[in-house]
Amino acid sequence: MRVAVQEAPFDLGAEVAGFADGCGGMGAVVSFTGIVRDRPGSGLQAMEIEHYPGMTEAALTRIAQEAQARWSLGDVLVIHRFGRLAPGETIMMVATAARHRKDAFEAAEYLMDYLKSRAPFWKKEIARDGAEWVAARDEDEAALDRW
Repeated sequence: MRVAVQEAPFDLGAEVAGFADGCGGMGAVVSFTGIVRDRPGSGLQAMEIEHYPGMTEAALTRIAQEAQARWSLGDVLVIHRFGRLAPGETIMMVATAARHRKDAFEAAEYLMDYLKSRAPFWKKEIARDGAEWVAARDEDEAALDRW
């Protein structure tokens, strides 16, 4: 298992390839990448992501360990960025490896849902007409109910 919280961009292809190379005996590798989405007409210039070092890594590690305990996984990778990110830049990725695709897919979805709602990051959208903190969304909280 590897959890990384970093400011620097990451090479998605290299990360997935490296992860898959280390997963001998697994029949499935699932990955998801989150990207700063531009909202047409919003004038979004950037998203600033803040976190508390130490606390954030511990929370992400705990979420990844919970996924490993619930599904039969060979490995888990979580990378989440912080700092100022422009529309189109990658924010995060998760990858899971399992002997069977169902475990890999479900664990990846679980990770995405819990990272979205429980990872201690604070996001501010910077637009032409000002800045605004991103509030928690009811639908993100509701997504946790299935787990």
